[in-house]
Amino acid sequence: MSLPPPGGGASASSYGIPGRNASNTISRGSASYGNIGLGYSNNSNEYDPTLGGLVDEPGKIDNGGTGTVTNNGGYAYSTTLRRQASVTDGFPPFHHSPRIPTSSLRRDSSSHVHAASPYRSQHNFPLTNGGLDYREPIDQEEEGFIGRLIGVGKRIMGKKDYEQLKMEEEDKRIQTERRQRETPSAIFAHKTIHETIQQLSTHPTQGLSSSSLSALLARYGPNEFELPPTDPLFLKFAKQVYENPLILLLLGSSVVSALMGNYDDAACVVVAVGIVLTVGFVQEQRSEKSLEALNKLVPHYCHLIRNGHPLTPLANALVPGDLVNFSVGDRIPADIRLITAVSLEIDESALTGETRPARKNTDICERGEGEDTHGEGGGKALGERHCMAFMGTLVRSGHGSGIVVGTGKDTEFGVIFSMMQDVEEKRTPLQLDMDDLAKRLSLFSFGVIGVIFLIGVLQNRDWLEMFTIGVSLAVAAIPEGLPIVTTVTLALGVLRMSKRKAIVKKLPSVEALGSVSVICSDKTGTLTKNEMTVTHMYAVDDLVDLSPLLNVTSPFGPKRPDQPELARSQALKKTAVVGSICNNAFKNEQGINVGQATEVALLNVLPVIGADDQRRNFTRKSEIPFSSETKIMSVTGSLNAGSDMIYLKGAVEQVLSKCRYFYVTDSSTPSLDSATQRTILDRANEVSARGLRVIAMAYGFPKGEGNDLIFVGFQAMMDPPRKGVSHAVSALHNAGVQVVMITGDAEPTALAIAKQLGLKVNPSSSSGSPINPVAGASSCMLGTQVDQLSERELIERVPSISVYARTTPRHKMAIVKAWQMRGAVVAMTGDGVNDSPALKMADIGISMGKSGTDVAKEAADVILVDDDFSSILPAVEEGKSIFYNIQNFLSFQLSTAVAALSLITLSTFFKLANPLNAMQILFINILMDGPPAQALGVDPVDKEIMRRPPRKKGDHILSKRLIGRVAFSATMIVLGTLYIYLREISDGSMSKRDQTMTFTGFVFLDLVSALQNRGLTCTIFKNKMLFLTISISFFVQLLLIYLPILQHIFQTEALSLRDLFTLLGLGVTSASLHEVRRWYERKGVERGLIAEGGGGRLV
Repeated sequence: MSLPPPGGGASASSYGIPGRNASNTISRGSASYGNIGLGYSNNSNEYDPTLGGLVDEPGKIDNGGTGTVTNNGGYAYSTTLRRQASVTDGFPPFHHSPRIPTSSLRRDSSSHVHAASPYRSQHNFPLTNGGLDYREPIDQEEEGFIGRLIGVGKRIMGKKDYEQLKMEEEDKRIQTERRQRETPSAIFAHKTIHETIQQLSTHPTQGLSSSSLSALLARYGPNEFELPPTDPLFLKFAKQVYENPLILLLLGSSVVSALMGNYDDAACVVVAVGIVLTVGFVQEQRSEKSLEALNKLVPHYCHLIRNGHPLTPLANALVPGDLVNFSVGDRIPADIRLITAVSLEIDESALTGETRPARKNTDICERGEGEDTHGEGGGKALGERHCMAFMGTLVRSGHGSGIVVGTGKDTEFGVIFSMMQDVEEKRTPLQLDMDDLAKRLSLFSFGVIGVIFLIGVLQNRDWLEMFTIGVSLAVAAIPEGLPIVTTVTLALGVLRMSKRKAIVKKLPSVEALGSVSVICSDKTGTLTKNEMTVTHMYAVDDLVDLSPLLNVTSPFGPKRPDQPELARSQALKKTAVVGSICNNAFKNEQGINVGQATEVALLNVLPVIGADDQRRNFTRKSEIPFSSETKIMSVTGSLNAGSDMIYLKGAVEQVLSKCRYFYVTDSSTPSLDSATQRTILDRANEVSARGLRVIAMAYGFPKGEGNDLIFVGFQAMMDPPRKGVSHAVSALHNAGVQVVMITGDAEPTALAIAKQLGLKVNPSSSSGSPINPVAGASSCMLGTQVDQLSERELIERVPSISVYARTTPRHKMAIVKAWQMRGAVVAMTGDGVNDSPALKMADIGISMGKSGTDVAKEAADVILVDDDFSSILPAVEEGKSIFYNIQNFLSFQLSTAVAALSLITLSTFFKLANPLNAMQILFINILMDGPPAQALGVDPVDKEIMRRPPRKKGDHILSKRLIGRVAFSATMIVLGTLYIYLREISDGSMSKRDQTMTFTGFVFLDLVSALQNRGLTCTIFKNKMLFLTISISFFVQLLLIYLPILQHIFQTEALSLRDLFTLLGLGVTSASLHEVRRWYERKGVERGLIAEGGGGRLV
């Protein structure tokens, strides 16, 4: 049987497995977006549950010519994700009730959900026959066009009807019920191996029989998670219309213009809207393609035994009861009850946040309440379930086998995935601001119509004529170019971010980064490398910091200028050699060291210290493995065909107890007296106090009881912070952004990393009350303490807490929500499965690209391709710059619209001739305003912008300061244009020359407004595009005056040099007054910075 052709990308790393077919590389991990391995026939779209992507011959895997192996330096955490088929795709849709939302889970939307499940017999939970009443479906087909139109109107106004509120309450109740049930891993952790085998009707060596496979697949479904279907392209395009009130307002104005016969205006608005939608749509599609390319790796396979025969199927073919084998480098394909475990250590950091791998055995877990896992109910904490292996985790050392007990949504991974699915999408601050602006413009337009109509009534003029004039003015008041300039500015920001290795999924997200006031960050894999690394080596009495040679931050702070360069002494090299000989880690086929995390670190440090792995010259004759009782490991053998020697590593105290000498050189091994022992222990304790793990080394002749060994030194290791993170955290603090570390790791480790990163922390007051702690006593809080707080109490506490340890996904969500309730704009960074719900709940979710799980990348808004946390700093800077640039061109465009509206209103009120004709107004609104406004959107980033504090969540883009600037700019244009207009019509008539003077005066004053609405610290020639566009607009205006064909179109007349210099003098006067306004505004901003604690002055 051959594999079905993959239908999409997948995510994984590949590992060569020792003891198996060495010519093949076993692939790990997948993220399928098509029908990959799901049991689809090659000849039809029918689903065949008996296929499951099985491979008959183990080790022979046909990748179908697709997928590329990507080496990310170690392990890739991912699992099988499959995008639901959209209506336009060629996949058969799963049948489901109309009540089930589009984000429903795969298992519950399939036909097999009605089958009984041993894990669901006692509870009703959502999206199954026990959770929702399908007897009262909402038939959307019968809603009709009018109902949908009303729904769009309610969405625009932000209103919800009773049915929606009722459904939301029902969903909350259902979610609570879901989290009250026990997962299979919680159940089978408290069952013996015999009970597990008996309950699942399997065999400990033969596995399941093929005859039961079809029924089990029909009952449980494929071992995968299904994402909501992607919208068809036409629907994505349409959503940009009906989900954007400003676009709807513009389209409404174009309809009104067309009904009134102003077809030119209507056509121009439609073109403008088309440009907006096209630019936004194309850029977001590019981001999606970039993300797909990031996820396009290789499928995930596992090692399975059925009918006593080894198989290598795709992981989504597993069902409860299957017997699975795994060893170093394998990723666990489902939740498994272990039945054999030999020196088995599994890295569960993607699920729990724990840095150190969990040691596993087959003993049953004792009954007890234990720590809560995800807030889903009882059972042992995930890290304490030593007889369970969880989906998505990785075998670091040893090997084992076990029975699959949970697949897909029934896994612990699936619980977190379900939590992520429950989180609603949030609109960014800019989207909310634009919605608010659209509502304000709508109200303003209706106000204009009312005022004009009232003027007509008071002047006894024809009411229909006045209503028509009012509608025309209301349409003219809406700046048609605003959406274009906003979209293009955001798109350019996304392109700039892509050059900085950051993929932004949605355009508004790039600006939202500039509004962030709190960054909640996961530790493991985000702030740290998620890789144990030797950072210090010691040989009597010389402690050497290796951090300058590594891509990490030293736990002892920055290197002093007077600190000497690394001296690779014989003792240090001997320490490294002993660590490599007494070691079971190995290189896989990709040349990556794999094995137990500590031993991998001891091998990785060899090139740094200038030593070679001597095991190729070493003949091992015996080994005493590490045990928790002895706390040492030793091997005996001969190096370079010499005499047999014993090489030993372990805890410092235990190693010292077996030593009588210490190493200086091969020819110098002085006696190890008590004073030297105390010195060694003091240095070891000093290093341990900084959160490092210390491993001591010794060697000697294997004689007697082995207490005459030579102490060589020790190596200190940790999961170090990534390089540049400390600087980024400091810069973010200076910018007014609070950085909070949230980790599932232990408190001492979290505090050690936090101190290195510059976070001000004190240990948690775990013995005291979390509600009323001693003031300033603690800036660290444990997950158990979070559980003891009410929502209100947590909201009050979060500002004083900078580190959270031993947290679960539910805790992370609670912390993010507490900050949001305080009015903060929250960004969440993470890479693990346990981070995904908080990533989706945060205002901006930021995931790692290389080490991030597929689920984390799916939940995030921004993906850092190279996993560089410091990339957030320029992203925040970019976001802030975009916001202020949007304010600048918004001020310019609104001042132009208000000025034109005021002129026409005044002329109408006083029954004067229109100062501007329709073509001139159209030229000002579209061609004259567009290019300068777009140039304002690309103002260079102000080097002082990071000194400005993040804007508050309730602050609107149309602030009081901006309204004042709009009023000033509009007043300058109106007064200057009125001066020219009234002077020219003083003879009682309105000639073509008079209108040309008025039109040109308006344009010149408008260009001055564009130039003076640039950034407060931006010089005239700093924004070269602005200067260029204003120059071009000025030249085009001269063409309108002096080129005959354009004179005919725009009803203009050539002006004399005297007239031209008069208008230029008016522009210079306006520019001078604007400079006074800019000076006053700069002083106001400086006062604000001083009040906020930023200090200094704008330059």
